[in-house]
Amino acid sequence: MFEVPLDTPAPSPTSAPTPSPTPIPALPAPDFHRFNHGIALLGGWFPLTVEIAAVVLLIAVIGWRTRRWRLVWLPVSVAVGAIGALAARGYGNSQSLPSDPAPLRLWLWMGIVVFVIAIAVLGWRTAAWWRRGLSLLVIPLVLAVVLLVANQWLGYYRTLPAAWDAFTGDPLPDEVDAGDLGALRNSAPSSGKLVKVTIPDGASGFKHRPEYVYLPPAWFAGATPPALPAVMMIAGEFDTPDQWVSSGKILPAIDDYARQHGGQAPIFVFIDPGGVFNNDTECVNGPRGNEADHLTKDVRPYVISRFGASAAPAQWAVVGWSMGGVCAIDLTVMHPDLFSTFEDIAGDRGPGSGTKQQVIDQLYGGNAAQWDAFDPRTVMAKHGPYSGVAGWFEDTVSPPDDQFRRLAGAFKNRPQPIAPLGYGGHDEWHDNDEAGAAQDLCAAATAVNISSSVHTLMSFHTWPFASRAFTDALPWMAAQIHTPAR
Repeated sequence: MFEVPLDTPAPSPTSAPTPSPTPIPALPAPDFHRFNHGIALLGGWFPLTVEIAAVVLLIAVIGWRTRRWRLVWLPVSVAVGAIGALAARGYGNSQSLPSDPAPLRLWLWMGIVVFVIAIAVLGWRTAAWWRRGLSLLVIPLVLAVVLLVANQWLGYYRTLPAAWDAFTGDPLPDEVDAGDLGALRNSAPSSGKLVKVTIPDGASGFKHRPEYVYLPPAWFAGATPPALPAVMMIAGEFDTPDQWVSSGKILPAIDDYARQHGGQAPIFVFIDPGGVFNNDTECVNGPRGNEADHLTKDVRPYVISRFGASAAPAQWAVVGWSMGGVCAIDLTVMHPDLFSTFEDIAGDRGPGSGTKQQVIDQLYGGNAAQWDAFDPRTVMAKHGPYSGVAGWFEDTVSPPDDQFRRLAGAFKNRPQPIAPLGYGGHDEWHDNDEAGAAQDLCAAATAVNISSSVHTLMSFHTWPFASRAFTDALPWMAAQIHTPAR
């Protein structure tokens, strides 16, 4: 993984209520060759080089020119760029409830895009031919910087080849066409297979993108598929259904587990958390769509009917990362008749962020009753004691200052999950809603007889951390939902 081993284990947060967190051992040395090939996009020399090239070219485009250019058109272009940056930030903030706000660098570079377009238009008549050419060349270059900064914030693609594969639509690892599954029946593949599916939305009406289902080797043995347990995988806000596979890189861990258990592993279904890029549903029903109904009334019945998964609640789990973390606990405590196990990886205390009224207004369209219906602590307290439900909370903790410097410095010119403080959209190790959420929710869950524990790791809030958290919990989760041993 990307995280670097430190000399001391992660300290338990001082404010954590019982039960106390269970520290995870220090990580092994990062295996960049296994998880990353090619030029790094989340850090290192390439993004910095593109930014420097854009700045140098921008200076050449601006130039000294004429007095009128310096006193009139250049200030006008600056003002237009500033308005563009403010408008982009205002629009972004109005579209979702992100717990990890976009970095200021993103809005700055968006403003620069508007600025260079204004320069090209307003200065075209008086510019020399070569400067006109540069003014056209710098536009796609600053757009590339915007994409790089956004990628560093969201952590979509770790390397340039990974981004290219996504752009060109290349198949994911072990992906097969659904029509080829029949030909693999009565076989013993060395690894599981990933299938792209279009799940009907008749029950929820939620318009979504194609989703994915992982079928372990044991699914292909015999004339009919066995009734295997299933795990619903939910990524974070702005993530696509394939993000656990393309950015999380978790298929090797699942395949390794299957190989160690004679091909037996759960079925994994990778769902669409938003329907479109900028739709932060928080897995609730509301103006942004009935995502909760999609997961419970569309996805779960489809996986049971289409792939023969077990229908027993005791054999269904939900795993969520970041925004998906609160989805995981929410689905389980709201629907113990459908799910029995959850893993909440760095999730918030409840759906959305901001004040309670802000969440009610923006996420639930002003319907205050929806807050109570989807707030996990309220739901648990109202339900009372649970039976046969278990949860795993995973969270990051801040290292001492000297260890932080070592951790951040270890990624110089290497693929990074995130750079030091203030870079990539995370001004602190925890956002306000995430800090202490695992401990609070674990205490609330324990109070109603949900078997749960908190596990901590010195790490950044990134996909490599989510991958490690999933891998650590996989054996526990597989046993919890009664995955056959052989």
